[in-house]
Amino acid sequence: QLQLVESGGGLVQPGGSLRLSCAASGFTLDDYTIGWFRQAPGKEREGISCISRRGGSTPYADSVKGRFTISRDNAKNTVYLQMNSLKPEDTAVYYCAARRWPYCAGYQSEKVYDGWGQGTQVTVSS
Repeated sequence: QLQLVESGGGLVQPGGSLRLSCAASGFTLDDYTIGWFRQAPGKEREGISCISRRGGSTPYADSVKGRFTISRDNAKNTVYLQMNSLKPEDTAVYYCAARRWPYCAGYQSEKVYDGWGQGTQVTVSS
């Protein structure tokens, strides 16, 4: 019942941009904080950002800070991740996750989340 669907991934050249979407299915997203994670081949899943329930807190991992922007539109039951100045090392499967909690503290720990999307592939290559 707690289900998320990511979309917007694809193939882009270095320096390009993509916008990922995370849409809630079967629940109201405004009751949750939303985290974004990514997992590159052979690497651990990395928590890269979070947006609090009301959107007031948006922490970022150092690896994406200044290039990625998280936002939410609760009326549309959707969270977005705008990715600019993409680098080859950004290549990964990107996941969103929902946590029924108002705040982003601890957002990089997978264990705090109540549900996950299926992931969307982002490939940055020349």
